[in-house]
Amino acid sequence: MIIFFTVIVVMSLIAFILYGVDKSRAKKGKWRIRESVLLGVGFLGGAVGALLAMKLFRHKTKHWYFTAVNVLGLIVQAALFVFLFVL
Repeated sequence: MIIFFTVIVVMSLIAFILYGVDKSRAKKGKWRIRESVLLGVGFLGGAVGALLAMKLFRHKTKHWYFTAVNVLGLIVQAALFVFLFVL
């Protein structure tokens, strides 16, 4: 259980940082982080951090698929938790 939560926390922290860096680079007109990386990190464990960053930084909120992928990732992560630790 500790490993599961550690992975979720670390991936969420990485997602949060990546969204923040991407927003900063967008404002400065610099090289950006690929959308596939942002979506992948959110879906593969960092959904909480990605959703929080989207809200806090107001980043990628106009793209419906970012919300959809991150919410879907959150559902998958919650289902995995239930499967591993509740059932």
